[in-house]
Amino acid sequence: MNTVKLARYLIGKVVVHDVATGRLSGRIVETEAYPIGDSAGHAFRGQTPRNASLFLARGHAYVYFVYGSSFMLNVTSEARGVGGGALLRALEPLEGIDLMECSRAATRLIDLARGPGRLAEAMRIDLGQNGLDLCAAGPLWLAAAVRNIGSIGKSVRIGLTRNVDRRLRFYERGNPYVSGPKRLRE
Repeated sequence: MNTVKLARYLIGKVVVHDVATGRLSGRIVETEAYPIGDSAGHAFRGQTPRNASLFLARGHAYVYFVYGSSFMLNVTSEARGVGGGALLRALEPLEGIDLMECSRAATRLIDLARGPGRLAEAMRIDLGQNGLDLCAAGPLWLAAAVRNIGSIGKSVRIGLTRNVDRRLRFYERGNPYVSGPKRLRE
């Protein structure tokens, strides 16, 4: 499975993070693909100490800190040694909502994990989860879909300055937890 297929496949799956105070989980409703050779992707210039986990085998967490304020969670998507990943952009909260609210200090459920920085903050994702195998037993993992998914939309990615016209963002149409401008959610 390549990066683009994985990004689409992840829609409807569940991210689970078991923390000391309970279980946090959310249904993935929005992703973006950063495939091989994509100049907007972190793997474009090759492997570095910062992005090394992006080059792990498919199914690992690649977590990085951006804008001096937010962590981002990606799922690696290619064979070991080849960089590519799917950014998780938004979740529909399922379990541990009270814990997520404490982490985010959010007053509206819809805003808990809508957007990649909010998602990581609500799910208590930081560099401590970088490199974890999301397909194996552990504190952070991916689970099967809990219900059928709706129609999947496709659009340009959000907030980029390179490769801005590539339609590599996937989302569940009509889901209120999807991020971005309204024109990119329908």
